[in-house]
Amino acid sequence: MRRLFSLFFRLLGWAYWVEIVTDVPRCTYYFGPFDSRREAQDSSPGYIEDLKDEGAIGIQIKIQQRQTPAELTVFQEDDLGGATGRRSLPTLSGQMS
Repeated sequence: MRRLFSLFFRLLGWAYWVEIVTDVPRCTYYFGPFDSRREAQDSSPGYIEDLKDEGAIGIQIKIQQRQTPAELTVFQEDDLGGATGRRSLPTLSGQMS
């Protein structure tokens, strides 16, 4: 029965996603989709390790059931000399493309 609910939510675009926000670089990364919160939690350490290896600082993680994000990697440019806005970055290893 649990699998049926997972499939139902996935078909509706509501699966579990790992959202990771970093201070440096100022980015939001989405990893998923996952069938369960547990599956997302179990996968999170690998994503955090990859980001740390790439020099990310100030890592915050949130696991949530949500619709599929429009972009998997969103870069938020800083207010110091850069244009404010969002732009996509290349996909990190371990992310869906």
